[in-house]
Amino acid sequence: MMKYGFIRVASAVPTVQVADCRRNVIEIESLIAQAEGQGVKIIVFPELCITGYTCQDLFRQQLLLDAAENAVMQLLDFTRQLDIISIVGLPIAVGDLLLNCAVVMQKGKIMGIVPKSYLPNYGEFYEKRWFASAHDLRPMTVHFAGFSGFVTADPQLFRTCDGVLFGVEICEDVWAPMPPSNHLAMAGADIIFNLSASDELIGKHDYLVSLLAQQSARTISGYVYSSAGFGESTQDVVYGGNALIYENGALLAEGERFATTAQMKTAQIDIERLRGERRNNTTFTAAQHLLRDETIRIVDMEHTTPRDFVLDRQVDAHPFIPSSGNMERSCNEIFSIQVMGLAKRLVHTHAKTVVLGVSGGLDSTLALLVCVKTFDRLKRDRKDIIGVTMPGFGTTDRTYTNAVNLMKSLGVTIREVSIAKSVTQHFEDIGHDASVHDVTYENAQARERTQILMDLANELGGMVIGTGDLSELALGWATYNGDHMSMYGVNASIPKTLIKYLVRFVSQQVDEQSALTLTDIIDTPISPELIPADADGNIKQKTEDLVGPYELHDFFLYYFLRHGFSPRKIFALAQKAFGPGDGSASVYDDATIAHWLKTFCRRFFAQQFKRSCLPDGPKVGSVSLSPRGDWRMPSDAVSTLWMEEAESLARD
Repeated sequence: MMKYGFIRVASAVPTVQVADCRRNVIEIESLIAQAEGQGVKIIVFPELCITGYTCQDLFRQQLLLDAAENAVMQLLDFTRQLDIISIVGLPIAVGDLLLNCAVVMQKGKIMGIVPKSYLPNYGEFYEKRWFASAHDLRPMTVHFAGFSGFVTADPQLFRTCDGVLFGVEICEDVWAPMPPSNHLAMAGADIIFNLSASDELIGKHDYLVSLLAQQSARTISGYVYSSAGFGESTQDVVYGGNALIYENGALLAEGERFATTAQMKTAQIDIERLRGERRNNTTFTAAQHLLRDETIRIVDMEHTTPRDFVLDRQVDAHPFIPSSGNMERSCNEIFSIQVMGLAKRLVHTHAKTVVLGVSGGLDSTLALLVCVKTFDRLKRDRKDIIGVTMPGFGTTDRTYTNAVNLMKSLGVTIREVSIAKSVTQHFEDIGHDASVHDVTYENAQARERTQILMDLANELGGMVIGTGDLSELALGWATYNGDHMSMYGVNASIPKTLIKYLVRFVSQQVDEQSALTLTDIIDTPISPELIPADADGNIKQKTEDLVGPYELHDFFLYYFLRHGFSPRKIFALAQKAFGPGDGSASVYDDATIAHWLKTFCRRFFAQQFKRSCLPDGPKVGSVSLSPRGDWRMPSDAVSTLWMEEAESLARD
């Protein structure tokens, strides 16, 4: 079985000598041997790689066709003791037709032959001069290189011994309005392999990679593309040799264009992830009815020897953070979504003001910035933004000063309401010892602050803007009916790690004084400040000391929620992302990752009741915990399965 659902594939581009089948097969054998040594399960080569794509009228020569068949027999002998599945291209005569085919072979056997469906016959292409389409073929038994079986235009799938389904299409097929890969994916193909010989033209490569990415995304599949390269005839055309591997639209590996030597690119495709995406995509499921009347043939491949698994694909330690090249555009887009959501709510409710608590922490800072941008967009006076600082027992000079300075520089209305007196009275009323810093001590402060905000909103004809974020909702790090509640939560689908980037992004666009304040807010330890400061006046209660690093929890949340991965797989991915590497992420040892993963599983299940009654808030990314959107979970679901697996990781 596949370990964690990964399968290693390869796209290989040999150097080719046109019409020299013996020499070409030696090059192909070398690449197959390299791939087998690297644990590759399936390797694909370019279109007509055995003979060369540009043989032209030589395809009419029986000697060339016989040489191609002999080359395949040589390949079969070479692969007899190998587990790897190889897909090569060559011309095959079937009755009175010549077909441009892909041959799928393993362990010395041809497992299937796939003919090309769409033949380009425009511009520099003249394939119909030599080849017939798969659609011209009547079903018949073909005898070729020891293979005896049917070759038809019907969709054909191949199934590996560990259950991965894959299909094959050839070059122009993917450019067609209805590519065969559509039908193959609808029939269950996890991966599509494309043998190609696409020449290079100005601008064509950009179109090609966009086409392949879109096809991979549309079919929610892995897409492995290999195109003819150096050595093909250059009478009037040049072949750049493209090796491309995609997973649901994301590029996993890319070869060097215009290389003058043979090359091979490998990648691990996450089949479990793809299947999970398909199950969650009801449109994909609904489209499968198109295959009701089609005959789907599935070929079972040979059994192979299990190998030790090593995860070597790159794993982003911060999956919620946009790539550096897209940071500005992504941040602007995120703010626009938050702003448009809040603007609509303000217009609909005819709210005169917005009221929010400003603590000097990251979350309230981002919420305040969203309010400012919204009022600017609606051409409203910023003075109708009521920022309320509510110092309490744990408020430090640092956060208080940052809150006040930020509100001043942004030009909003500042209100200060100390909660110490009212909370002390409340403790007396309920008979709580104020020297006992327990959950009652902490939550009473959070609820008092929420009450102040709600009452001010009533008084000022406004609405309370929630500041809590996605990470806090996942962990339940919010006081029920305290900061858990608002009239609109603008940060509800923004994880903590992303908030830092958004605030830093704004700090680069504002005046110097505001930038200094925002930078210090980013550098301030994350804390609810519900416990008195230490003797030096510094924050004593640090959230990440209590619940764990947010970058780990955001990582866990993404793969748990977005892909439904098990704790064991999330742990393996986290080992790769946060283990010793290139220094781009923090480093955590296995015991630390396992400890906080267990905490995540426990808290996520135990705190669902808070998420079941969340206020409205804009969905920003692909992950949301709104009970009206992405996540519907019973508040009383038990965590036994997840906790058992997480605990076993901690023991290991």
